[in-house]
Amino acid sequence: MQRRVHVFFSGTVQGVGFRYMTQNIARRFAVSGWVRNRSDGRVEILAEGAQEELKSFVRNVEEEMSGYIARKEILWDVATGEWKRFGIVPSL
Repeated sequence: MQRRVHVFFSGTVQGVGFRYMTQNIARRFAVSGWVRNRSDGRVEILAEGAQEELKSFVRNVEEEMSGYIARKEILWDVATGEWKRFGIVPSL
C-alpha cells in the first residue's frame, strides 16, 4: 500500500543545501513528491511511496542533515499518486 508522508524540518535548514541534498537522497529510494523552503524558515517535504521506503528516506535525510535540524514534525496520510518523481518546487 502506498502512503504519503508530510514532514516539516526546522532549525538552520535554509541556505545550507537542504533541498538539494533531499532531492539527491530521494533518488536512492522509490519515492515521489517534492521539497521546498517555507517563508517561516522551515523546509517542507511531501513524499509518497511504500511506508518502509518513506521511513528510510526520511531517516536518511535526518542523518545527512542532522547538524542543521532542531525539530521535526511528521504526518502520515494516504497516497494520492499525484507525482511521478521527486523534485524541488518553488518556495512558499
